[in-house]
Amino acid sequence: MGDVGMYEELSRAWNDLTAPGAQFEVTEVNVRGAMIKTYVNAPSSLKDVWALSAAFADNDYLVYQDERWTYAQAHEQVAAIASWLMAHGVQPGDRVAIAMRNYPEWMLGYWAIASIGAVVVGINAWWIGPEMVYGLNDSKPVVLICDEERLTRVLERREEIPEMVFVGLRLSEDVDGVVPWSELTANPGTLPELSIDPDSDVCIFYTSGTTGNPKGAQLTHRGCVANVMNLAFWGATLALVAQRAAERTGNSTSDPQAKAPTMSALVTTPLFHVTANNCVAHGATLTGGKLVHMYRWDAGEALRLIEAERITNLTGVPVMAREVISHPDFATTDTSSLVSLGGGGAQLQPDLVSKIDKAVDTARPNTGYGMTETCGVITAISADYFLDKPESAGPALPVYDVKCVDDDGNEVSQGETGELLVKGAPVIRGYINRPDDTNEAITDGWLHTGDIARIDEDNFIFIVDRKKDMVLRGGENIYCAEVESTIHENSDVAECVVFGVPDQRLGEEVGAAVYLNEGCHLSADELRSHCAERISKHKLPRYIWFMDEALPRNANGKFMKRDLKEQLDPANAG
Repeated sequence: MGDVGMYEELSRAWNDLTAPGAQFEVTEVNVRGAMIKTYVNAPSSLKDVWALSAAFADNDYLVYQDERWTYAQAHEQVAAIASWLMAHGVQPGDRVAIAMRNYPEWMLGYWAIASIGAVVVGINAWWIGPEMVYGLNDSKPVVLICDEERLTRVLERREEIPEMVFVGLRLSEDVDGVVPWSELTANPGTLPELSIDPDSDVCIFYTSGTTGNPKGAQLTHRGCVANVMNLAFWGATLALVAQRAAERTGNSTSDPQAKAPTMSALVTTPLFHVTANNCVAHGATLTGGKLVHMYRWDAGEALRLIEAERITNLTGVPVMAREVISHPDFATTDTSSLVSLGGGGAQLQPDLVSKIDKAVDTARPNTGYGMTETCGVITAISADYFLDKPESAGPALPVYDVKCVDDDGNEVSQGETGELLVKGAPVIRGYINRPDDTNEAITDGWLHTGDIARIDEDNFIFIVDRKKDMVLRGGENIYCAEVESTIHENSDVAECVVFGVPDQRLGEEVGAAVYLNEGCHLSADELRSHCAERISKHKLPRYIWFMDEALPRNANGKFMKRDLKEQLDPANAG
């Protein structure tokens, strides 16, 4: 346990920054019938956040290979895209889908859509044809903006999806019936003067559902703005703690912010998730920072970009930080620009926290715990606090109320485990077309996270288990029910259960215990091929055990999944 005083200093800085009249003053407002915490000084919408970034006109904003946009150039293109969308009938509240890998056009389209009061639908770029059809039919966008790979998947099934305008970018050739991206940016435009309800949808991101189909989470302007304010608050709190420590030791400078570098972030995870979009991209945009995109993750390329673009922040799934510091090129690469190295989407393994701190002299380890359903982070932890409590996710940020409850909904005592419930501005409005799921997930403003946690005497949260039945593979939620349903579509299968198998690189991999119908024969590769036609590659079982007898059940008839998980050896899997 670290110095008790460090937690007292954190509490003092926290209270000073959230006090009445302070930058991060917190108040309560009535949202959808529940009193929730929000920031007094928060911009009212993401349109306002984008408008604020115009002040950084000459700063680099988007970088991809040899392409580069300044904020001024990005603002010109966003205005042009917004004007094109409005001219083609897109109204406030309409949905516009984006399906592409992490190209700069994602951010340009995103800000244009948000700035006209429309709703971004983030289509998972890993989805194969049937999954894309489901998402488009579920969200019913009026326009779909996609790259060539995603466009090909959709056009093969065009008769299965609603009528919409197709916009294609980075195409090798013109496609009939598809508007080229260049048309959207060809003519100058202006953003409309309009008032946006803070509690209206700004984005729909899909999160895997226990029923087998993903659920479209409705992220609001208020929620997304509160999330980026939460991130700014955590940075300001640590800076204030450090400043006061320096003053006590006589090491303070006249301007403690003078050496703070402008954020330069490597975008390592998909922009259709809150980690990259809401936590990395929003944070950089609000502060005039730079977003450096990669075609795909590669640790060697990441190191090259860290040196070339003077990257300050690298946030991805934990395996990415591990691969960077263990890469053969690490020792010969200039990583001195890094100030923050860590991950989201999964807990950093405790050993990785200290390894990061030792590997890069200038960078401190960091992480945050959050969900799609909270527009980003619930907690944050970094620097000495992370080193002192490497198994913790950190304290809940100022606009959250949190509690742990037992199975009957009763709040448990401090230090005891229970399901974590959170309430505050970042909680989503609900799931589109899923009123029952919404009511189950959110009660009286309280979101049931599905995670089992405990809260210690310093208000730091420790996630100890998942109540939800899912595998967390490299930051991607994979629900067992979806994979089980897919396996059961094979007529040779009598029973199956799917669960997570610990994996050093990705946190967990998908494992499946399968019992076949009498007289049937199936190989692991044949079963994977069956699944590959129906679900994304990252959901395919890496480990498959074919059982000699029916799967064990308890007295209630439920499969004894935990017992199977403990008994089956990955070395014996197919």
